Order: sequence, then C-alpha cells, then structure tokens
Amino acid sequence: MTPKVLLQYVLPHRFLSRIVYWATRWTWTPWKNFLIGQIVRRYDVDMRQAAQPDPHAYAHFNDFFTRALTPDARPLDADPRSIVSPADGRISQAGRIEDGRIFQAKGQSYTAAELLADEAAAAPYRDGRFVTVYLSPRDYHRVHMPLDGELISTRHVPGRIFSVAPFAVEAIPRLFARNERLVCHFRGEHGPFAVILVGAILVSSVSTVWDGLTIPPYAGHIVDRDARGRGIRLQRGEEMGRFNMGSTVIVLLPPGGGELDPALHAQQPVQVRQRIGHA
Repeated sequence: MTPKVLLQYVLPHRFLSRIVYWATRWTWTPWKNFLIGQIVRRYDVDMRQAAQPDPHAYAHFNDFFTRALTPDARPLDADPRSIVSPADGRISQAGRIEDGRIFQAKGQSYTAAELLADEAAAAPYRDGRFVTVYLSPRDYHRVHMPLDGELISTRHVPGRIFSVAPFAVEAIPRLFARNERLVCHFRGEHGPFAVILVGAILVSSVSTVWDGLTIPPYAGHIVDRDARGRGIRLQRGEEMGRFNMGSTVIVLLPPGGGELDPALHAQQPVQVRQRIGHA
C-alpha cells in the first residue's frame, strides 16, 4: 500500500470535510478570490461558458464551484430516446452489471446491493447496465437527469469519505459502496433507474433540486425519504442536484432499460446532456 493510499485510511475525513465546507463559503473577498483564481488558473477553467463569466463576482468559492452555465453551453442530444451523461467529467467505468456486481477498477468490484444499501432495490439491476462518471475540480458540478423520470425515494447512506480520484479507485476495495452517498430511485418510461451521488474527501456536500442541501449533515444511520405523491418529475437533461465540490455519479439501468454506447471507455471525457446510450 502506497503512503498516499494509506493516508486515506487514517485521515479524519468528516472533520476535514467540515473545515472545507466552512472555508469554501467564507465571503471575505481576498480569500474567496484567491481560491477561485487558483482553480481557474490551475485547471484552465473556461469562464466564457459560465452564466456569470466574472470569477470575482461570485459570493464565495462554492458559489463559483457550482456555477450555472450559459443555456447553449451543454445542448441536449436531439434524440428523445437517448440516454445522456448526468455530469461533466470522465468515464471511470461503464458496462454490464455482471450477476449483480459492478466493476470498479483493476480487479476491484462491488455489488449493486452494497451500493444501494438494499438487496431488494438492487434486484432489478442484477444484469443491467451501469456508468460511473468522475468529476474533477475543472468540471461543471451540477448533476442532470440521464432520462425522464419521477422520483420515488432517496436513501442517504452513511460511510467513509475516501478520495474518488483514480489512484484511490484503483487501490481501495469497494470504494463507492463504502463512501457516504445519496441514492436516488426514479421510475422512467422503461422501468426503474437509479442515480447515485457519491461523496468524497473534502468535497462531500450534496444538494438536490427537490430538498436543497442534503449532505451535510452526515448520516449516523441510513435515512430514507419516500417521494411518492410529491409529484417530483424531471425531464432528461434537467438539473437534479449538485456537488458542492466534486465527486462521482453512478447511474444504474435495469435489463431492457437502455443500452450504453459500446464505444464508451474508461477515461473518456463526457459532458452533461451528451448522448451515452439509448433507451
């Protein structure tokens, strides 16, 4: 085990994440402009795509990090039957769920039941499809719907907050099934599908369009919320949530619920509303 991986096990994940949560919302102008400037320069962020292109106009760093884009920055794929990427980033992995197991990286895998923290909820996805998208600091950090769907329920699953950078994904067993995460269950035209927002060290804050800030607070136990009867229906490509800082999104599809484009491959860059498959 490398020192960098070992550090993931010993760091006080939640304590550090709380500090970062506070620091990224500090409105003191020299501080927030310094942080924003560091990201813009280091990652060559194209502010021309931002609805507010002036990096100094944001109230604090997280306001910048979760910035909206111009309406034409991420056009929706024109085919109404297409499955679209839920996030900007890179494909971590994509493909078939093999007998209930999801491939992570280099011999690492985990079960859909572990990811969803629910054996019964995982059953429909046993031989379905999955796609995992990793968001880096340079990416747009709002999460959008891969398909039309009605929200059925959410499950906030407590856990660790390991890094989701490639080095950690390759080295830490069952990482996505161990990190704190928000599981969102939807009902679509072709059956159920799930969108899972996975937290990561320093960047473990998640918001949704229907409930606002959801993480933190960090969970001490599983928290279920039934959304049936609330009429929360979202269209393909519509915003569903955001990472207050970055992380990973996983989409699960049941057999017959859609096919991913066979050309999808690990480390392929993708953008929100870009076609990644068809229903």
